[in-house]
Amino acid sequence: MSDAPFTIRGTTGDWEIVVGLEVHAQVTAKSKLFSGAATAFGAAPNTQVSLVDAAMPGMLPVLNGECVRQAVRTGLALDAEIHRISRFDRKNYFYADLPQGYQISQLYHPIVGEGHLDIEPEGEAPKRVGIERLHLEQDAGKSVHDAHPAMTFVDLNRSGCALMEIVSKPDIRSPAQAGAYVRALRSLLRYVGSCDGNMEEGSMRADVNVSVRRPGAAFGTRTETKNVNSVRFVMAAVEAEARRQVDVLEAGGTIVQETRLFDPDRMTTRPMRSKAAAHDYRYFPDPDLLPVELSETFVADCAASLPELPVAKRSRYVEALGLTPYDAAVLTAERETADWFEALLADLVRRTGKPATELAKPASNWVTGELFAVLKRTGGGIEASPVSPEGAAELLALVADRTLSGSLAKQVFEAMVETGDSAAAIVDARGLRQVSDTGAIDAAIAGILAANTDKIAEYRGGKDKLFGFFVGQTMRAMAGKADPAVVNDRLKTALAG
Repeated sequence: MSDAPFTIRGTTGDWEIVVGLEVHAQVTAKSKLFSGAATAFGAAPNTQVSLVDAAMPGMLPVLNGECVRQAVRTGLALDAEIHRISRFDRKNYFYADLPQGYQISQLYHPIVGEGHLDIEPEGEAPKRVGIERLHLEQDAGKSVHDAHPAMTFVDLNRSGCALMEIVSKPDIRSPAQAGAYVRALRSLLRYVGSCDGNMEEGSMRADVNVSVRRPGAAFGTRTETKNVNSVRFVMAAVEAEARRQVDVLEAGGTIVQETRLFDPDRMTTRPMRSKAAAHDYRYFPDPDLLPVELSETFVADCAASLPELPVAKRSRYVEALGLTPYDAAVLTAERETADWFEALLADLVRRTGKPATELAKPASNWVTGELFAVLKRTGGGIEASPVSPEGAAELLALVADRTLSGSLAKQVFEAMVETGDSAAAIVDARGLRQVSDTGAIDAAIAGILAANTDKIAEYRGGKDKLFGFFVGQTMRAMAGKADPAVVNDRLKTALAG
């Protein structure tokens, strides 16, 4: 893990990247920010559009209280200042998919102020990234350019959906940090339940602000790459745009403040339009909406509704359960994984009567090893696991009481995945119980030793690695069902004689 700053090596020396991210996260709510229209993803075009969303004359917006609650809960999770009074403004611009001709947003008085997010970039030291603000705003509709050779279609289903725009400070200094920030923010939003984080569906996307400078110099001119919709593409956009700017500056050119688009096929950015300033949008307070005033009770209720957040959960897994920081990070990356692991561990404690500290490591190893391998093979998430936490606990309990060895448990698990049967039923039906009978194991060992007298002499002459050979032969003779601990113990006694 490196503390060295990330720099781009140019022909004239090193350059430092400066990145700020504006993440647009669609609020988890059944209806839109100012109307009762539905927000479900994948509906037929223009089937989730109210008269308010379509900007029909005389229609007035009504603020969705659930969207306010989710924004406040997100702000609290970011350890940010919650503004007790906030206000909506009109941001005026023309898009074909913006029926009102303006977007209702919050420029001057956002609902959430400064906070922070801790990240752990791969290969770099942990870092705290400042949050500048979080504000609520309406989403626009969607222009569809590829459905007709000569026309652009407009789908207003997304028009009016509530977005949280989460603006970071320009604290990010590398593509890895940018990727870690988006991953950490998406994980946090999913834990809170305020956004599903499905970037492939457009419910979370990032505007990537990039500039370059000589290390330690003043900030350079930044560009904004719009609507980047995956962690990988965010990282690629940062690197591609930074390298483009370095090339321009080293060739004697200047950087123009503009809005750009990321081309995922070429992994490059290209110009979209000149960057507008706030005054170009002619912001003014929305005359149809009163300021939002939050009571202390409302904010306290929002705080009380928060779950245990990823950083706290990772710390607990390490300190209370004895897991490694790496294991804890893997298990807590997604709330669904952490919930599944905790359900497994609780049921395993109930079945065995052993403490969680003793069972956490084998349970963690099984989840991140056997279960993750099956999920990767089947292409589903943990919520679609073919084995329930309770079913997994039954299997691991059979390992804990030495009914099954580790290798037998893998066979049973594969059978559980294929058949849907319980671990106990498979063990009984297939006769897979581990053999701990010393008489049967001693008989198998005697046969192995009688057939390998030359190797016994070599082992006793100092070739200790041959012990593994004898173990393997014995396990094979016992069809893999012998208790490995008993085999090791009985073999040591037999070979010593």
